[in-house]
Amino acid sequence: MKYEALAKSIIENVGGTENINSLTHCVTRLRFKLKDESKANTDVLKKMDGIVTVIKSGGQYQVVIGNHVPDVYQEVVTVGNLNSNDSSEQESDEKVGLFNKFVDMISGIFAPTLGTLAATGMIKGFNALFVALGWLTVESGTYQILNAIGDSLFYFFPIFLAFTASKKFKVNQFTAMAIGASLVYPTLAGIRAGDPLYTLFSGSIIESPVHTTFLGLPLILMDYSSTVIPIIVAIFLASKVERGLKKIIPDVVKTFLIPFFTLLIIVPVTFMIVGPIATWAGSLVGAGTLAVYNLSPILAGAIVGGFWQIFVMFGLHWGLVPLALNNLAVYGYDPILAMSFAASFAQTGAIIAIMVKTKEKKVKSLGIPSVISGMFGVTEPAIYGISLPLKKPFIMSCIAAGVGGATLGLVGANGYVVGGLGVFGITNFLNPAESGLGNVPIVIAIIIGAMILGFVLTYIAGFGKMYEDDAVVAETTNDGIIDSGNEVYIGKDTIESPLKGSIIPLSDIRDEAFSSGAMGKGLAIEPTEGKLVSPVNGVVTMLFPTFHAVGITSDEGTEILIHIGMDTVQMNAEGFVPHIKQGDKVTKGQLLIEFDIAKIQAAGYSVVTPVVITNSQNYLDVITTEKSTVSSNEQLMTVVI
Repeated sequence: MKYEALAKSIIENVGGTENINSLTHCVTRLRFKLKDESKANTDVLKKMDGIVTVIKSGGQYQVVIGNHVPDVYQEVVTVGNLNSNDSSEQESDEKVGLFNKFVDMISGIFAPTLGTLAATGMIKGFNALFVALGWLTVESGTYQILNAIGDSLFYFFPIFLAFTASKKFKVNQFTAMAIGASLVYPTLAGIRAGDPLYTLFSGSIIESPVHTTFLGLPLILMDYSSTVIPIIVAIFLASKVERGLKKIIPDVVKTFLIPFFTLLIIVPVTFMIVGPIATWAGSLVGAGTLAVYNLSPILAGAIVGGFWQIFVMFGLHWGLVPLALNNLAVYGYDPILAMSFAASFAQTGAIIAIMVKTKEKKVKSLGIPSVISGMFGVTEPAIYGISLPLKKPFIMSCIAAGVGGATLGLVGANGYVVGGLGVFGITNFLNPAESGLGNVPIVIAIIIGAMILGFVLTYIAGFGKMYEDDAVVAETTNDGIIDSGNEVYIGKDTIESPLKGSIIPLSDIRDEAFSSGAMGKGLAIEPTEGKLVSPVNGVVTMLFPTFHAVGITSDEGTEILIHIGMDTVQMNAEGFVPHIKQGDKVTKGQLLIEFDIAKIQAAGYSVVTPVVITNSQNYLDVITTEKSTVSSNEQLMTVVI
């Protein structure tokens, strides 16, 4: 609703929804393909608050918004009732390893559910706590309603995962949900409770009773409530079937015949083949993880706890989340996520030590919100903002988390729900099948111990300074970076060149969004080598899916946008090879993206690359080099703080 008025004005002044063929967006602008550009009120749009400028290029009518363009785009799509064709959803041709593909698939399927999964888990955890404290009885209506809320998502998990998997595998969402609903159909549970007709694989590890048949073929009815593997495999197969049917079924009857045949094929195949095999595989995986845990719970806890923050940073924890969910579905408990529970508290203890010991006021002020969020299990502000840049505190927090994880393994701590994080996650350890608090008091003692250990180790190990001295005198230099004189600045952030090439003033490039300075102060480089390196130590805060633009926030807080070429978003990642991903920590000189200059130019696009400070309004000045050519890692700009 924040940009509703702006969205309505944009739609009206591009000629209305009837004049819009398509709409996408890139890093800074809305990209319309209009039926008739003469119907657009370009002068009105240029003068409108919230719009930087309007550019007509490459057959597109480009309304330049700024860094918040995704929010405006969503509002325009909603207000105009347009079909979303967001360029950020385009798939790239980047060749990635199988493990990276697996992690990407798992995160895409599970991530949308985690907020609600945590919420329902917290409700179930608190409900168990209320019973343990004698505030409720399991027979009371209050308990039953709260339990229904708590069980709602996890019990019917196949339906929810069918929805998210359908987006990942590009299947009709309602067809996918119908497949998931079939797996948890209540009547089938009643059939499974009766006496079996006969038993298959009798005496083996996969011995399976057969309670009914389908077209005379034996049907092995598993309990699919709360399961994760069968539905993911089923939706993957459904994507192949649906894609094949689209090629052979006439358009006039596709609407109902594609889901008709998809359901008739996939649901029986899932019940007869996919479901049993996937369930057996899930049981074996669960048994395997627990076997490793039982072999040495202390070692397992030390590894999971000690490396958990690193797993999260690189997205590797997504490889463990489905194992944990599988354990909950198969066994009713899970030790994997339980062993990671001390990590956020260890990190918080390290930040408290930094706040106590540091003399830097800015670090102290950053520490307060980091501690608060860390107590609630959100450690990204602490990691990326403080401990990782200082290095030693991050290492100390990992050691403390490893000790905490090993101790949790030693006492046999298990999670019984996927609930809240941080202090809200304490109820995850309440066993609903037992009365009393169980080992929750021990868990509380362990996380407090991890926090204290993180504090002590960090305080003893020490750490350097994050920022320069509060008063830095700018000295006269000969490279044109800092003007002569004896002005006193609060501080500075040095930006090195990300490219090798010729310097071009921003005012001389043909893209008005950059040449006007609306996107921020900076300069442009015409590269002679197709390698883009990091100009600062910092974090990749934005990497566009077409890899033509990257945003980096330096450790000093400077926000840098590097846009390789003009209108190169239309190359759809062709000729671009990324070596980083969004959220990565990068260092000066680290290779970020390789790009094919010849291919870009052959496609008719300029390779002139703007390098701008998008938050330059927050600083006293941005002083650029006076050199005509520059090499990678040479000093390019100085941001005066």
